[in-house]
Amino acid sequence: MKKQSISIYAYGIFATILMLGVSSCKKDLSGSNGVNLTTAPLTTATSSTIAVATNGTATNGGTATDSVYVISPCERGQHRDSVAAADLSATIQSYLTTNYSGYSFVKAFAVKDTTGTIHSYVVIINYNGKPVALKFAADGTFIKVLEQREKGDLDGDGWHRGGRFECRDGQHRDTIALNLLPTTILTYFNINYAADTLVRAFKTSDSSYLVISKNNGVFANLFTSTGVFVKRVALPTPGTAKAVLAEASLPSTAINYLTTTYPNYVLDKAFSVTVSGTLKGYIAVINANNTRYCVAFDAGGNFVAAKTIW
Repeated sequence: MKKQSISIYAYGIFATILMLGVSSCKKDLSGSNGVNLTTAPLTTATSSTIAVATNGTATNGGTATDSVYVISPCERGQHRDSVAAADLSATIQSYLTTNYSGYSFVKAFAVKDTTGTIHSYVVIINYNGKPVALKFAADGTFIKVLEQREKGDLDGDGWHRGGRFECRDGQHRDTIALNLLPTTILTYFNINYAADTLVRAFKTSDSSYLVISKNNGVFANLFTSTGVFVKRVALPTPGTAKAVLAEASLPSTAINYLTTTYPNYVLDKAFSVTVSGTLKGYIAVINANNTRYCVAFDAGGNFVAAKTIW
């Protein structure tokens, strides 16, 4: 796991908390109409956070009315103005549709300076029942997935044992032994993908199963909590032969990219990719705020592509 231990007080900025009403969280997460926003007074905290209701779903010991806080740093003197979904640029809308198919819009902000010049956008969506917050440049270019924290973890490392983001301690409590997968899942592989080698399996926050397998490619296979097949996602790989490796074996360039783009991410599995004995690149399957991504790099550790898994 690559873990950042950055207090939100380290950014040197003002804090404004924008709260989505918990009592109507399902409505808030389903669209932009009727969202009740209240602005808290400026405090002495030097950070900017946005509280997002979590659709009434208890996760990893949380309660059904919990909210998570999106860490959204701004420079001194900057402020946020709300932006409607329809007013987001075509570049941003295309990115969301391509990478988060079926998402629901929650809220978006334009980050402006005192002259009204837009420096960036923050867009919050609901994807597979989980909030995802993303930062884009003024021209709509994707910058990063913003970190989320529970209220009690705004200071410090951003997680606690039993919390929604407890996976950040690197213990992989969501990992399930391959031989303990439900019989229905193992039978499905035997019938439909007998040549697959199962690499790792996870039981996600909604009790569904995510199984990573390889067979002339790497695949993420999703099953319901009862073992019913949902979908199979081919992960981006710059070659055909894959070898599992430790995070420490990834190039520092790749690790720096993951740290910058997916703050407080957790590595699920990494692979090296070779063709005819020549190293072609790497792929990393990561967990960022309970949404999983596959990120591909070339042989030098430079970013190539990313794909949202679930």
